[in-house]
Amino acid sequence: MTTLKGPGIFLAQFLGDKAPFNNLESICLWAEALGFKGVQLPSWDSRCIDLQLAAESKTYADELKGKINNTGLEITELSTHLQGQLVATHPAYNELFDGFAPAALKGDLKAKSEWATQQLKWAAKASENLGLKAHATFSGALLWHTVYPWPQRPAGLVDTGFTELARRWTPILNAFDASGVDLCYEIHPGEDLHDGASYEMFLEKVNNHPRACLLYDPSHFVLQCLNYLDYIDIYHERIRAFHVKDAEFNPTGKQGVYGGYQSWLDRAGRFRSLGDGQVDFGAIFSKMAQYDFKGWAVMEWECCLKHPEDGAAEGAIFIRDHIIRVTDKAFDDFAGTGADESFNKRILGI
Repeated sequence: MTTLKGPGIFLAQFLGDKAPFNNLESICLWAEALGFKGVQLPSWDSRCIDLQLAAESKTYADELKGKINNTGLEITELSTHLQGQLVATHPAYNELFDGFAPAALKGDLKAKSEWATQQLKWAAKASENLGLKAHATFSGALLWHTVYPWPQRPAGLVDTGFTELARRWTPILNAFDASGVDLCYEIHPGEDLHDGASYEMFLEKVNNHPRACLLYDPSHFVLQCLNYLDYIDIYHERIRAFHVKDAEFNPTGKQGVYGGYQSWLDRAGRFRSLGDGQVDFGAIFSKMAQYDFKGWAVMEWECCLKHPEDGAAEGAIFIRDHIIRVTDKAFDDFAGTGADESFNKRILGI
């Protein structure tokens, strides 16, 4: 068994225009002072990384890694959540996702997908240059507008959608394989990979690609009423990244999973700061230890109530206190009597 690494923090929700959140070095020093040991970098934010340069220049990658190491932290993973979303986008969401790509590509679905694909390929090489083993992303979605089958889905629609999704992602997965990095899809509403069943359909279409792995985030499963502990039992061999994020689901007579078009504050399901929601993290961290998870426990903060700085300060302590230092001995070793094959046979009467 392995003691997982952490606590880490995903910087995307904390970067801002004011110090210490407005540049990489100062936000890393802030995070380190709170007790974090690693940072997950949003690759779309130029304050964190020049993704193309990190892919093309080992020198730049080494300098970036050294800059972060000098603050007392490590890079946990890079993230391409925004770019991954654009690999596959249904036309209904074209304008809504324009802000995820360069302004020059506005409205051009094909161009945005090509740009996103290149971004992911650079992320593979950049991760390799930085010495990282896992990468966080979204799958994008061609089928999400049909998630509730009314009107009923035409025969073969889902199969066609996943065939196309796999066609777009296979070259990217191959690039990650060439770089020796696991591509970890965050299973998330709004993505075609939003639960275990949809992930398995995708996995079949990419021929069980060894790099088509998972980012585990229990908060999204609470909001779907999915058994997030059973999920670890089923998919632990593919889980290579871990977002520690809390959530709660409190259905009423007025709304449930779909939220009634309400704001996050007024939804039945909403994200919370660590320890304020309903996720059983004691059980999760136990399963991560049991299944020898070798990655990082990275806090992602998305709370509709608590101030982010308080969420971060509490989150570092919360993760630290939940990380299990795994044992290197059996608890009943003291009662061992020693044995050999002949002794065992006598005990069995054979």
